[in-house]
Amino acid sequence: MPASPFTCVGFPPSIDANCTHIILGSMPGAASLRAQQYYAYPQNRFWRLMAYLLEGGEPPQDYAARLQMLLRHHIALWDSIASCEREGSLDSAIRAAKPNDFTALLAHYPRLSTFCLNGGKSADTFRRANKPLLKRDDLTFHALPSTSAANARWRFDDLAKVWKKALPLEE
Repeated sequence: MPASPFTCVGFPPSIDANCTHIILGSMPGAASLRAQQYYAYPQNRFWRLMAYLLEGGEPPQDYAARLQMLLRHHIALWDSIASCEREGSLDSAIRAAKPNDFTALLAHYPRLSTFCLNGGKSADTFRRANKPLLKRDDLTFHALPSTSAANARWRFDDLAKVWKKALPLEE
């Protein structure tokens, strides 16, 4: 008999008043929820990709330093989903998703202008719950391939090429 889904509750955003971009996952996976850290599963390529694109190196080992790396580049981090029911870590197992409130977030952080949606579930959830925001001319949205290890058909170099176009990178 399969285990019943459990309620997952996401984290608060990592953000400051200087952020212009926000990266949105769907809901942290089981390893991340246990560690209380975004993208804690070692095989997820998120932190490696961010360090490579933003600073040309390897990600810091310390979680707080990883978050600071994003903030240095004016990038916030959050999820499209505030809470849901899910067994395991796969986005396909998410049920009863409750979205985060991005209208309220934008009221507090008006410099945010670019939304980077990490994976299909994040993009789908965001689009369904935020139709008025999608019509705003002052906001840009990028539906990006997931950095998850489950998205194995996307090699690291291919992810880097696509993600590079959405991030605030210095030339």
